[in-house]
Amino acid sequence: MQVLIAPDCYGDSLTAVEAADAIAAGWRRARPTDRLVLAPQSDGGPGFVGVLAGRLGELRHTRVRGPLSDDVDAAWVYDPRTSTAYIECAQACGLALLGRPATADTAVAAQSRGVGQLVDAALKAGATTIVVGLGGSACTDGGRGLIDAFGGLGAAQDELEGTRLIAATDVEHPLLGPMGAARIFGPQKGADPATVEILEQRMTAWAAKLDALAGHPVSPLPGAGAAGGLGAALLALGATRESGAAVIAEHTGLAEDIAAADLVITGEGRFDDQSLHGKVVSALATGARSRGIPVIVLAGQVTLDPAVLQDAGLAAAYSIADYAGSVQLAMDDAANQLTGLADRTAAEIENGLSRE
Repeated sequence: MQVLIAPDCYGDSLTAVEAADAIAAGWRRARPTDRLVLAPQSDGGPGFVGVLAGRLGELRHTRVRGPLSDDVDAAWVYDPRTSTAYIECAQACGLALLGRPATADTAVAAQSRGVGQLVDAALKAGATTIVVGLGGSACTDGGRGLIDAFGGLGAAQDELEGTRLIAATDVEHPLLGPMGAARIFGPQKGADPATVEILEQRMTAWAAKLDALAGHPVSPLPGAGAAGGLGAALLALGATRESGAAVIAEHTGLAEDIAAADLVITGEGRFDDQSLHGKVVSALATGARSRGIPVIVLAGQVTLDPAVLQDAGLAAAYSIADYAGSVQLAMDDAANQLTGLADRTAAEIENGLSRE
């Protein structure tokens, strides 16, 4: 068979590139004659730049402010042929850059100034289009740090005038309210209930300024709550929103890879209901289903019922945690455990999973 291996990242455990390599290593053990095509993916979150590096242009590094007080080395991609820069917010304000477990204190203190510094570096490099991958952030500041990096709202607007901004995200949440950035994603960033309310109040005041800058309400827009509200700041500055998974799919030739495959293997850290709404797995399932190509998910954890998988057009989903025997081992030894799970899955493949 020709097998397309197209995973997303697995949280902080594995990048999409590392995950694809681990799956391929296991698959080859059991089925050494299969033809493997590795096409790591991203929805705009961690790994966005890594997936694009080497495909679109030059990988560059800029020293910027991290989510707290320390500076970090952030990678980004510049394509001089199209004057387009590809930035990943997690490179500047990602949870993984905290250097310690997230707490209520870090949830309040984390900020996005480094993302603004990356945007500025892209402008100085000659970029006329800047694509910002949103996801995996430690901050919930509504993009205020990004704005402050330019000297304030008016200065940011002036600096970016004439630049095409694209917010690449598959998160559809607004900035505020019960489905907003603070209440939905704050707890994942260390915020307890009291801290969530602090973040919500802080962003409510900030949202009024963003709406005024844009001349229309941006805080209710889909994607405004992405990356702790960075989406709202970008939208206020005139950005358009595009699917992060679609951006990656376009630039990696995913449609052609799916059409040529007999089987698709994908995966991510946690396979749950959100995975079926605009995420990498959803995009792959949609593309493969119309061609009768089965899709198997190898995820860190799987929380969906088999009936839901069938409705989504997925052949099966297997959990690394179940294979490893514990969530902790699945995280601590992610590459080896994913390789083992891929080996076992390949060995158990039935003829019925081949192309119809």
